[in-house]
Amino acid sequence: MRILGTSYLNLLDSLHDGVYVVNRDRRIRFWNSSAEQITGYLSAEVVNRRCSDNILMHVDSEGRALCKEHCPLRATLQDGQKREIEAYLHHADGHRIPVLVRVAPLFNEKKQIVGAIESFNESTLRADLIERLHQLEALALLDELTQVGNRRYANITLSTRMHEFTRYGIPFGVMMVDVDTFKDFNDTYGHDIGDMVIRMVARTMQDALRTSDVLCRWGGDEFLIIVPNASEDQLQRLGDRLRGLISTSFLTESQGILKVTVSAGATMVAPDDSAETLLKRADMLLYRAKDSGRNCVLVELATTAGQEV
Repeated sequence: MRILGTSYLNLLDSLHDGVYVVNRDRRIRFWNSSAEQITGYLSAEVVNRRCSDNILMHVDSEGRALCKEHCPLRATLQDGQKREIEAYLHHADGHRIPVLVRVAPLFNEKKQIVGAIESFNESTLRADLIERLHQLEALALLDELTQVGNRRYANITLSTRMHEFTRYGIPFGVMMVDVDTFKDFNDTYGHDIGDMVIRMVARTMQDALRTSDVLCRWGGDEFLIIVPNASEDQLQRLGDRLRGLISTSFLTESQGILKVTVSAGATMVAPDDSAETLLKRADMLLYRAKDSGRNCVLVELATTAGQEV
């Protein structure tokens, strides 16, 4: 059964927002060009499939799945109410993208619900991020594989934050993030898929950070995040959000659905810190997190962490 007319579908296809239409069974009947660009999924790949069939797989900021019990489309199909939520959708390349989702019901001439329409657009922060990445690329400060800052940029940024802290007392924190058992993953699936996983993890983290936060690839499967104007609680919430989002990201390959988890160690800068002591403390907390069972975030202040050495 056709839910919308051809002229209306042509109009939807011209929009900058991603748009798709589902019937009462939540089976996708239309997928516009912007949806293809934002998600990486072509219309031919998704039309006639259900929206929860490992396509967008919306999660909230904590990584909790929305496609089952908390699906806004399902709720709208049941009660006919419009909804708007912030979520992270699954890109065809595996990473998570922050989007604003709007859902509205579709009615027939008898005022019966026959389907629903969902629109989504990327966070406005992403345009600022893309501009910053172009600037880093021009200055040779971009990691080629992941398209986040490289180690040189991390050291430059860390030096700047240390100076601001020493002179003006502006607090900041650092977080070391490492992919769990990545060597085993590489040995099992090969370096090409390993590179895809590194990119997936980097993109998911980059899209979950504030524009003032700086993500850099420190080396191999290890990343450094520099978080200005932060507190210990904010670092913990950030680490938990990143861990949750990464654990729900996945690649779909011939070997099946491939997932990884990460562990992280984070700490706030202290008055007697140098860049070296700050990073050493974050690194120590990272490996304590791994020793605690992996898929874990450990955040401690300088004095607390120092007592455990």
